[in-house]
Amino acid sequence: MERDVAWWDQAVFYQVYVRSFADSDGDGVGDLEGIRGKLGYLELLGVDALWLTPFYRSPMADHGYDIADPRDVDPMFGTLGDFDVLLTEAHKRGIKVTVDVVPNHTSNTHAWFKSAMAAAPGSPERDRYIFRDGLGPRGDQPPNNWVSSFGGPAWTRVPDGQWYLHLFSPQQPDLNWANHEVAADLERTLRFWLDHGVDGFRIDVAHGMAKPPGLPDMDPRVNAIGPSEFYDPRFDNDRVHEIHQMIRKVLDEYPGTMAVGEIWVTDEKRLARYLRPDELHLAFNFRLVLTHFDADALRTAIERSLAVPKAAGAPATWTLGNHDVWRQVSRYGGGERGVRRARAMALVELALPGAVYLYNGEELGLGNVDIPPDAVADPRAKISGAEFGRDASRVPLPWEGDLPPFGFSRNPRTWLPMPASWASVTVEAQLEDPASTLSLYRRAIEIRKSHKAFRGDDLEWYGAPAGCFAFRRRGGGLVCALNTSASPIALPPGEVLLSSVPLVNGKLPPDAAAWLV
Repeated sequence: MERDVAWWDQAVFYQVYVRSFADSDGDGVGDLEGIRGKLGYLELLGVDALWLTPFYRSPMADHGYDIADPRDVDPMFGTLGDFDVLLTEAHKRGIKVTVDVVPNHTSNTHAWFKSAMAAAPGSPERDRYIFRDGLGPRGDQPPNNWVSSFGGPAWTRVPDGQWYLHLFSPQQPDLNWANHEVAADLERTLRFWLDHGVDGFRIDVAHGMAKPPGLPDMDPRVNAIGPSEFYDPRFDNDRVHEIHQMIRKVLDEYPGTMAVGEIWVTDEKRLARYLRPDELHLAFNFRLVLTHFDADALRTAIERSLAVPKAAGAPATWTLGNHDVWRQVSRYGGGERGVRRARAMALVELALPGAVYLYNGEELGLGNVDIPPDAVADPRAKISGAEFGRDASRVPLPWEGDLPPFGFSRNPRTWLPMPASWASVTVEAQLEDPASTLSLYRRAIEIRKSHKAFRGDDLEWYGAPAGCFAFRRRGGGLVCALNTSASPIALPPGEVLLSSVPLVNGKLPPDAAAWLV
C-alpha cells in the first residue's frame, strides 16, 4: 500500500536565520517584523515553507539556541503578537511556518537552572539537569572525559563542588531526560506553538537528549564535532526514541503538522529508527553537505541518502547548507568556480525526490565572509579558538543599494559586518537579471512544482563519462545531468528544461548541471 502524500513530502523549505534576514527596527539585528515585510519575496521565490531559527527569550550566548523561556518571544525579535501576524500572513500566501525547538538543553538563565544553582545537591531542582560529583580525592576532576562540541570539557564546576553537564557551551546546561518534568515541559512548549498555528518543528540535536546509564567515558578517538566512526556515548542512545514517540503523539493530535530532526548519525540502520511511523516525519540528511564536488562521490551520497528513508517508508531530505556550515560557494572553491558549482548543485538537489531545505542567501550565490577578529560573534569560535567559525555563513542578507547595510537595516552597524563587495549580488541587482543565481532558483523551483516530470521517488542511472552522472526519475521522466569533469559533455537525448549555465554547442560545460525530459 502506498504511503499518503503529505504537504512536506516534496516541499521546498527555506531556512530563515532570524538574526540575519531583515531588520525592521534599526538595531542591526533581524527580527520577526523584518521577515513579515519580506514575505512577498519568499512567495516570489516560490518556497513552500519556512524554518525559523530560535526567536525565544534568550541571553544570546549562542544566538538563541540557549533558551531562557521557550514559550515567549525575545524583545530583540519582537513580540508574540508579531509572531502571530507573521504566521497569519505567511499562511495567507500559502507558506507554511515551522520553528525550532531545543530539547537537549536550556540557557543557564532559565528559571529551572537558577533554582538548581540555589538548591542543594540531590534536590529535585538539580534533578532536572545532570549534576554529578567530581572525581579524585577532592572531587576537582570532571565526572567523565566527555568534551564539549564547543571545545574543552563538557562539565563545569559550581561553587558547592558539583559539576553540571553541557554538551555545548557552559551557558547551555543539558536537561535530564530521565526526569518526567522535562518531558512534560517540552509537551507544553509543543502545544503552545501548535495552538498558535505553527505547521511543524525542527528538532535541534534530535539524537542527543537521552544519556547512557552511568555516563561512561567516550572513546578518545571520537571527534568532538560532527559524526564519528567510533562509539560516542553522548549521542544516539536508545532511550531517545521514547522522546520522539512522545513528540509524535502530540503532533498526531494536530493534523497536518510535522517534525524534522537534526540527526548526526552515520549508521544507516540506526538513522532509519528515527523515521519509524511513530517517530519523526523527516530526518535531515547531511551527506551532500559533507561531499566534495565529484560526480562519483555525489552519486554514492545520493544513493545512500535515498536508501534510509525508503526502507523506513519516509520521504528523503536534501540540503546543501545551513547556519552551522560553510556556504556551498566557498566549500566548492570560492569565486566564479564556487558559484558555478553551487548553481549546478542547486539543480541536482532540486531534481531529487523528497523535501529540500534551502538556507537563506544561497539563492543569491553568497559565499563565506571573512570576519575581522574584533567582530567575531560565534561562541564556538571564541571557546575553541577555531580559525573558521560559523559567523562566516551568518552575515546579514543584502537586499538593495550599493553600500552596506544593503537594505537589511537602516543601521550601518549590523550585528555582523557586511562586505562592500556584495553590491553586485543584492536581491535588487539579481531580481530582473535572467542569468542571475536568484533567477535560476526561482525558475528551478517553479519547474519543480509545476512539471509532471518531477513525479516518482525512484531513480535510475545512465551510463556517463568519467566525472559525470545522469539520473532519471522513473515516475515522471525528469533527467538530471551533472558534469564535474574538465571537459564539455554531450547530454542524453531530450528537451532541455533548464541548465545552470548556458550550453556550449549543445554540450554541458564543466561545473554545470541540466534538466531534460
